[in-house]
Amino acid sequence: MVTETREALGDAEIDELRDRTKAFMDEHIYPNEEAFSAHDDAADALMRDLQGQTKGMGMWAPHLPAEAGGMGIGFMPYVYMNEILGRSPFAPKSFGAQAPDSGNAEILWQFGTPEQQERWMKPLVEGDITSCFSMTEPEVSGADPTNLQTTAVRDGDEWVINGHKWFTSGALNASFAIVMCVTEPDQPPHSRMSQIIVPTDTPGFDIIRPVSVMGDIEGHHCEIRYDDVRVPLTNVLGEAGGGFRIAQKRLGPGRIHHCMRWLGQSQRAFEIMCDYSLSRQVFGGPLADKQTIQNWIADSYVEIQAARLLTLRAAEKIDTGDEARVEISAIKFFGAKVLHDVIDRAIQTHGARGVSGDTPLESMYRAARSARIYDGPDETHRMVVSRRILRSFREGAGWDFAAL
Repeated sequence: MVTETREALGDAEIDELRDRTKAFMDEHIYPNEEAFSAHDDAADALMRDLQGQTKGMGMWAPHLPAEAGGMGIGFMPYVYMNEILGRSPFAPKSFGAQAPDSGNAEILWQFGTPEQQERWMKPLVEGDITSCFSMTEPEVSGADPTNLQTTAVRDGDEWVINGHKWFTSGALNASFAIVMCVTEPDQPPHSRMSQIIVPTDTPGFDIIRPVSVMGDIEGHHCEIRYDDVRVPLTNVLGEAGGGFRIAQKRLGPGRIHHCMRWLGQSQRAFEIMCDYSLSRQVFGGPLADKQTIQNWIADSYVEIQAARLLTLRAAEKIDTGDEARVEISAIKFFGAKVLHDVIDRAIQTHGARGVSGDTPLESMYRAARSARIYDGPDETHRMVVSRRILRSFREGAGWDFAAL
C-alpha cells in the first residue's frame, strides 16, 4: 500500500537503506535461520531481540509513514527493501513488516477511525499484538470474492456475524481479525461487502483447526466459524459496503511487495546455484562447465531481470496513483513462475542435496508452490490481463507498450 513520506528518498539514500538491510540480514538473519525454524521459546526470544535492534536502528515498520509509527520512507524505497527482506522468511518479522499484520496496519491507517487506530493499530505497529485477515471461504471460490457468504446483520448497535472462513493467516495468536462479510445484500456485487474488526476473544469466534499448508511448519492458516459473533457497529472499517474498495487498496500494492520478496528468494536460489556449480566436480570438471547448467544460469538471469523490471514498472505506476491492474496481474503470475523455475533449477543442480535440509532450497520450493494460488490464482490474473488488453483494442486504442 502506498505510504506517505515527508520527503522522497534519493537514489543514494535508497542504496544506503539497502546496504543497511543487507548487513543486518548477513549478521543476524541468515546465521539464525536454523534457530528460527525451531519455532520454540528460544526462537521467540531471539526474534524479540532482533526486533528491538531494528527499532533502535530506526528501521521498524518500513511500510508505514512516521505518523503511524513507521519509518516514513515511502512506497518505492520499501519496494526495494522488500527485495532483500524476501530472501529469508524470517526477515520481515524482524523489521515489523510481516503479513498479514503489515497489510492490516496499512488499512487501519488509511480507513480506521481515531478510536480504531488507538485501540488496534498502535499496539499492532508496536509489535505488542498480532492480527489476522479473514476473507477466504471453503464453500466458494476465492477467485470470485463476490460470492462470499459470511454475513453481518445489524441488530441495534451491534453487528451479528455468521459464517465460515479458512486460510485466515495468523489467527492462532491474533488479538483481532478483520473480517470480510456481506452487510448490504441488496446492493450491487462490489458494494455488498464490509470489513469489520472482530476481537478474537469475542464469543462465537471459533478456530476449528489450523490448515496444513506446504512450507508452513507452524500451521497458522486457520479455519474459523463465526457463530452469532457480536461486535459494535463502530467496528466497521471505513464505510459499510466499502469492503471491496479497501481490499483493492490492500491487495494491489501488497502484490508488489510479494513479487519483490519473490525476487529476493529467486536471487538467493540463483546465487546458491551458481556457487555450487563452480565448486561441485563431476565427470572430470566443475558443473559450471556443463552446457545444461550454463543454460539454466542464463535462463534464470534473464527471467529474474525481466520479472524485476516488470515489478518495478508496476510499482512506479502504483506510486503515481495508477491502479496498474494489467501490470499487477502480469507480475503476479509471471513472478510466481520465475520463482518456481529458478528454485527448481537450483535444486536440480544440487541433485540429492537439493531436496535435503542441508540447503534452504527445499523449504523455498515448498513455499514457492503456494505463490501461484494466493492473492488470486495465476489463471485469474491471466484472464485480467487479456480482458483489459482486448477491451483496449475493442475500443480502438490498441496497446502502447512504451506508454508511461
